[in-house]
Amino acid sequence: MKVREHFKKFSRRYVQLIVAVLYNCNIKGFSDGTIWKGSSKGVCVPGLNCYSCPGALASCPLGSLQTALVSSKYKLPYYILGTLLLMGLFLGRFICGFLCPFGLIQELLHKIPSPKLEKSKITRGLTLIKYALLVIFAVMIPVFYSAPGFCKYICPAGTLEAGIPLVLLQKKLRPLIGNIFSWKVAVLFVIMALCVVAYRGFCRFLCPLGAIYSFFQPVSFFGIQVDEGKCINCDACIRNCKIDVKKVCDRECIQCGECIQHCPADAIHFVIRRADRKRRFLQVALTMLAVIFIIAGLNSNGFHDLMSKAVRLCYECMGIG
Repeated sequence: MKVREHFKKFSRRYVQLIVAVLYNCNIKGFSDGTIWKGSSKGVCVPGLNCYSCPGALASCPLGSLQTALVSSKYKLPYYILGTLLLMGLFLGRFICGFLCPFGLIQELLHKIPSPKLEKSKITRGLTLIKYALLVIFAVMIPVFYSAPGFCKYICPAGTLEAGIPLVLLQKKLRPLIGNIFSWKVAVLFVIMALCVVAYRGFCRFLCPLGAIYSFFQPVSFFGIQVDEGKCINCDACIRNCKIDVKKVCDRECIQCGECIQHCPADAIHFVIRRADRKRRFLQVALTMLAVIFIIAGLNSNGFHDLMSKAVRLCYECMGIG
C-alpha cells in the first residue's frame, strides 16, 4: 500500500523525469561535447528543450518556430505551425505540467528553502508578460530582424542545456564568448532565482511556448475536467493551486492534477474532454487544418529544413558568436 500511495503522489514527477531522459538520451553528446545529427531532429518534442543540448534527440518547438519565421519571407512555416497546432489541440497545457523538462527544473528549484511569493492579483497580471514576449521576441524579431529573438536574448533552457555545457566541453567555442553569452548567463541566474521564490516563475510569467499552448485550453481533446454534476463549488481546487488560475483548466492551468487530491467531491479527473457541437466542430476543423499544414510543410521540405538547422550548433541558443 505504501508503494502504491507513493507512486500515486509522485507519478507526475516520474513522468517528468522519464520525459526529460527521453528528450536527452544522446549520452555520447554529453561525453564528447557534440550534438545529435540524426533525422529525429526533424521532429519537435512538445516541451521546451533546446535542440543544441548535447543530449537532445529532437527539436524544440519554440526554437523551430523562430528559425522558420526567420525564413518566412521566402517560405511559409507550414510544417512547424501544423506541428504546434496539433500538439496544442490534443494536449493543451498538459504539456507544461507533464512533458516539459524545464518545468521540472523550475519545480525542483522551488524546493530550495526561501521566502515564497504567494499568488495574487499582481501575479495574475504578471502572467500577461509571456504573451508580450511571444509577440515581440518569438514572432516580430524573427520576422522583421531575421533573428530568433527569444532564443538569442532570453531563453534560459538554451543557456542551461546548450550554452554552458558546450562551452565547457568544447575549448574551440570559448574564444567566441562575448557580451550576449554573459547577458544570457545573467538572465538564466535571474530566472533561476525567480523560480526559487515563485513556483514555476518562468512558466507562469515568461514562457512564450506556454502562451501558445494556453490558446488551446478551451478546445484540447485531452486534459483535466471538472464534473459539474459533482462539483460543490467549494473552490478548494483554486485555493490550493500554486498557479494563477481563476478556474480549473483556464489559460493559466498547467493541468498538473494536484487539484484532484484537494477536491472533497471527487469531481476533477483527467479525461478525453466532453465537447458540445460547436466545440467539436472547432476541434475537427483545427485538426484538419493542422494536418493540411503538416502535409504542405512536408511537401515544401519543412522536415528537411528543420532537421538541417537543428543538426548544427545554434549559436543564438547558446548565446555565443
